[in-house]
Amino acid sequence: MELLERFRDFIVANRLLQKGDRVLLAVSGGRDSMLMLWLFQAVGWAIEVAHCNFGLRGEASDGDEELVRGYCASLGVPLHVKHFDTEGYAAMHKMSIQMAARELRYRWFAELAAELNCAKIAVAQHKNDHVETVLFNLSRGTGLQGLRGILPERDNIIRPLLFLDSREITAAVAQLEVPYRDDASNFSTKYSRNKIRLDIIPQFEQLNPDFIQVMADNIARFQESYGVLRDFVTARRGELLVERGPQEWTVDKKALQDMDIGLLFLLFEPFGFSKGVLEDLRTAWDKEPGRVFEAPSYVLLLDREMLILRAKGEAAERAVVHAGQAEVSWGRQLFGLSVSEDVRLLRDSQQAQLDAEKLVFPLEVRTWQEGDYFQPLGMKGKKKISDFFVGRKINVFEKQHIPIWVNGNGDILWVGGYQIDDRYKITENTQKVLTLVCLNKKDESGLHF
Repeated sequence: MELLERFRDFIVANRLLQKGDRVLLAVSGGRDSMLMLWLFQAVGWAIEVAHCNFGLRGEASDGDEELVRGYCASLGVPLHVKHFDTEGYAAMHKMSIQMAARELRYRWFAELAAELNCAKIAVAQHKNDHVETVLFNLSRGTGLQGLRGILPERDNIIRPLLFLDSREITAAVAQLEVPYRDDASNFSTKYSRNKIRLDIIPQFEQLNPDFIQVMADNIARFQESYGVLRDFVTARRGELLVERGPQEWTVDKKALQDMDIGLLFLLFEPFGFSKGVLEDLRTAWDKEPGRVFEAPSYVLLLDREMLILRAKGEAAERAVVHAGQAEVSWGRQLFGLSVSEDVRLLRDSQQAQLDAEKLVFPLEVRTWQEGDYFQPLGMKGKKKISDFFVGRKINVFEKQHIPIWVNGNGDILWVGGYQIDDRYKITENTQKVLTLVCLNKKDESGLHF
């Protein structure tokens, strides 16, 4: 049978399934999903069926469930049904009914697939849905990615009916006598996608009766173009972004200086930066360094010679150090503490030797704060820690990982890894020395882990 051959060929060509895969079919009772069930059963694939009763259409919803139950029983296919309080969920989470139904069903599908050891979840979207998606994306504003339509596979969700249009599906269920029920909500134009299907696409089909196939061919070309562009941008991103730590990269400013905003956006798109934020970055390019630009999960620092890209992370919490304590953790850094009468000086920036008798416990370890100052070793006067950082060309990101050790009286004792306060250095009168040692090695960025 030609339909079965086309079905098999589409699955093979798009590598949707492997031999031995068990598939969970999402079957609503409509013609699309009922035909999908027939096709999978006809080719002999190991399947399970999932049906959602959202309780939105009263007896009609129960009628859909009854149809699916009866057809699965006649085919001998295992069926799983779940009832949802969709309206209650939508109200609780302040979302539309459509979004609530989508969230509920896909969450349940994922849980059920894992429970049943199903490798894939099959949904019955077809060629018309494919075209509607592109038109819908265009109406809201989109780029090349949004013109790819519905992909045959995304994560473990497959769409094995994308080779068929709605007319072919209608003809097939009639010829094969596959039972189905129409959902009345599919014929209401109050929903945007329905309006595209019922009002807009018929207008295009008056211009070209083969509009759906023409659009499908166009979308295939969009997908090919997107693939070429994606590969180019991925390679360029790999050349420009230099990894210097976990979830942190640097980019030479010179390499981006004359780059078109379109390419700049594509380079940073995986990190969630909007075009508006990147345009602000371009505006600030030659101005005072130190500005930070944010995306939901990443930040960009405009430094002197480079951009620094980093995943957002929680700031290290305040740590309290009590007398006699041997170790303390702060952020991703671990410090050892020891008291001795050995007053010999060590030349190691990762250690601090302090006059123990001048210390007031408990001590505190924290990040720097605006207004912090100390008296750097060898200096007579005080210096703001912010100015100390500027002098050392320490950027905003690095500041967040530098531990500031604070005495119980509020004095800064040690800017970790850099300088102790002159007031707490070892002198000829020192009897006991508290030695602080960073027990972690530096990574390539100069931070301690």
